[in-house]
Amino acid sequence: MTDSLKVGLAQLNPKVGDVVGNLAKVRAARAEAAKQGADLVLCAESVLSGYPAEDLWLKPDFQAACRDAVEALRADTLDGGPALFVTAPWAEDGKLYNAILALDKGEILGKRYKVDLPNYGVFDDKRVFSPGPMPGPLVFRGVRIGVPICEDVWTPDVVECVAETGGEILLVPNASPYEVGKTDVRVQLGVQRVVESGLPFVYLNQVGGQDEVVFDGGSFVLGADRKLKAKLASFREEVATVEFRRTGQSAKGGWECLPASIAPELEQIESIYQAMVLGLGDYVNKTGFPSVVIGLSGGVDSALTAAVAADALGPERVHALMMPSPYTSRESLEDAAACARAIGIKYDIVDIGPAMAAFRTMLAPLFGNRAEDVAEENIQARARGVALMAVSNKLGGMVVTTGNKSEMAVGYATLYGDMNGGYNVLKDVYKTTVFELCRWRNKQSLVARRTPIRCRPIRCSTPS
Repeated sequence: MTDSLKVGLAQLNPKVGDVVGNLAKVRAARAEAAKQGADLVLCAESVLSGYPAEDLWLKPDFQAACRDAVEALRADTLDGGPALFVTAPWAEDGKLYNAILALDKGEILGKRYKVDLPNYGVFDDKRVFSPGPMPGPLVFRGVRIGVPICEDVWTPDVVECVAETGGEILLVPNASPYEVGKTDVRVQLGVQRVVESGLPFVYLNQVGGQDEVVFDGGSFVLGADRKLKAKLASFREEVATVEFRRTGQSAKGGWECLPASIAPELEQIESIYQAMVLGLGDYVNKTGFPSVVIGLSGGVDSALTAAVAADALGPERVHALMMPSPYTSRESLEDAAACARAIGIKYDIVDIGPAMAAFRTMLAPLFGNRAEDVAEENIQARARGVALMAVSNKLGGMVVTTGNKSEMAVGYATLYGDMNGGYNVLKDVYKTTVFELCRWRNKQSLVARRTPIRCRPIRCSTPS
């Protein structure tokens, strides 16, 4: 009977569909955890496939690739290093499960399947997976370990089953998306499960961006006394090992986690900024774009977008275009140039006046003597959209749009104009928060002895 168990927490950033790359990440995490003295390594939900893999999960070849990766990891454990609690889609008896598999000494010690399949918000698990049976604990080196998967701990039933069947520690793999205030929600949820079961609780979360979803990490450990014992950083990969000690003299004695490092909790505004940086960076890098292209107007939204892009990718991978028209003020030109200099990004000016004049000539027979109005203002925005997409097609960078959530909510943006692009950094950020983020980012610039961003609010294009 062991009295100590060291668990390596592998808070990783998998890429959906990249089974080979994800396998390499798990192997690297296991090697790092071995250096830290871990007995076993826990991975977050669906680490080998990436999450959410959506229709990829349904493809037999993809399922087979994930199974092959599990088999490769099983063979790895013959080296005498840490065991692996690895997660993957798992086909069995004509059904597909969201699974966690315990691998040790070249064997699959056991498998458990996700019971509660979410089907709301960004989740679509019920369409893809079959629910597993109520799970008892996995036995690892004499320790009975419960492994409910993500949604399984949002209600009490699965943890209750683990506790009633002799579970001693809860290790929970998650793919929980970022929301403002989500950390407190998760911790309170964990406290509820600890109170009900009396078991220490490990919440291991994925980190990284996948399309419009950002996973923020922030994994944590709660003791059986409901106190926070360890916390990993938010918005970055990390491998950390925590140690559990048996507190009783008998086989039924409880377990407690020794206090470990607790990463500081981010302020709300910083967490929003870091979520934007991680989301954009992963979207661009995981889709293989070499750079991004941004229309820089001299206004606050495009300035913030450019700053996020530079922080996510490096300023050398950000190309800003100022596209003046007959309506553009001198102040806008000056502010856009100052912003590009402050951030250190490439900056070019493309005059769209000739394009607007061409459209005016083309449409004159139809428009006649009607006064200029919303039509001409939207031609301005659409001419800019054409220019940005042309640069993207020719030079390879992805166009990033700059509209904030307040504008999008009321339709205050031009269809086929400033709504063009592959990714919108500010799509979930209200205008008031845009100003808060700019103030926060400028403060960081001053602390780092960099020139702060100069950004001035301006009126956006007229709605279509």
